[in-house]
Amino acid sequence: MSRVPGWLGRISAGLTEMSERYNERRAEAERERERDDSDSPAADDLVPPPPDYAPDVAARPDPALAVPWGVRVAAEAGWRLLVLAGTLWVLMRIISAVQLVVLSFVIALLITAILQPTVARLRRHGVPRGPATALTAVLGFVVIGLIGWFVTWQVMENIDDLSSQIQNGIDELRNWLLNSPFHVTDKQINEIAANLREAVGANTDQITSAGLEGVTVVVEALTGILLSVFCTLFLLYDGKRIWEWTLKLVPVAARPGVAGAGPAAWRTLTGYVRGTVIVALIDAIFIGLGIYFLDVPMAVPLAVFVFLFAFIPLVGAVVSGALAVVVALVTQGVFTAVMTLVVVLAVQQIEGHILQPFILGRAVRVHPLAVVLSVAAGAMVAGIGGAVVAVPLVAVTNTVAGYLRSYSQKAALRHSVRPRGATAVSAEPGPETPPQ
Repeated sequence: MSRVPGWLGRISAGLTEMSERYNERRAEAERERERDDSDSPAADDLVPPPPDYAPDVAARPDPALAVPWGVRVAAEAGWRLLVLAGTLWVLMRIISAVQLVVLSFVIALLITAILQPTVARLRRHGVPRGPATALTAVLGFVVIGLIGWFVTWQVMENIDDLSSQIQNGIDELRNWLLNSPFHVTDKQINEIAANLREAVGANTDQITSAGLEGVTVVVEALTGILLSVFCTLFLLYDGKRIWEWTLKLVPVAARPGVAGAGPAAWRTLTGYVRGTVIVALIDAIFIGLGIYFLDVPMAVPLAVFVFLFAFIPLVGAVVSGALAVVVALVTQGVFTAVMTLVVVLAVQQIEGHILQPFILGRAVRVHPLAVVLSVAAGAMVAGIGGAVVAVPLVAVTNTVAGYLRSYSQKAALRHSVRPRGATAVSAEPGPETPPQ
């Protein structure tokens, strides 16, 4: 038992000695590794130098800096225009898919612009909102319905007389062509009539399908009328709250500008609609009186057509005037047709140069080129309805864009102006306020 502690002591001493030797060898190996690393050549020294005949290669610039400035600006503008064009394309596809709903709502806006002042006037006289809206809507739709009924009644009453007069006018035109200096023969006139009959006979299937499609058009027209009436009632009754709810969909940062652009756009729309109604009414009265004194048949229905077509700028006046001239030509002869043309041109010149600038004013000023292009685009997209709403849409868009541009400039000016004088002294940082 007395030998055990001595044996354990010798083992412990041996292990300690082995550990010290291992540490010394490890330290020596690390010193040799560091010495070898310091004596080894660098990585750049291993690459052989280029020969003397090799050309000098300059450092390549950044690709973005190598592109000319004009090309970079064009590229930046190009992809943004592509994004806008794609957005407009998608928007047009959506509008074309729900074309009936969009047109009905826009027509409801136009009708509301006419009837809303009556509702406001009744409210100022103490009539509650509900009865004022109902009374105005009923009177407005009754007037519109009576106009449509009157036109239909006049056409049906005079269609037989008009058809006989048209036949007589065609016979007179044929006799005039036979005796005219154009040397038109009876055989050529018969060939033209035969070609017309063959064209009608060859397209019988298309005419029949068009007649079948006419039923669909009537159903869509009735649906659009009902939607317009429904939207008009709610816009008259609750238009303010609808606008306030629409503002909540706008981002907060842009909400003040849009809130101010909305009333400006509404003033433009109401001014356009009221001015157009007044101008169309004046055109219809004077052109109707002119063709009435010239003994042109269906003078009253033609005057109503002039009134309705006046809502299509430029194109509507041409179509309605041409219709009146054609009716005068085939029923009363060349002299009456020429006099009708003089009356139509005189009234339209007075309208274009005096009535529209005076009644519509500066608030709804749109360039004639913009009018023509907008009417053509609207007609291509949505037919007659698109042509009617194209110009007010352009006028409203112009007003909104101008207001937002002015608002942004005023906002930038407010942020850029620094206080001066006494205000500047109060705005300077005090001893306890760190400068910003």
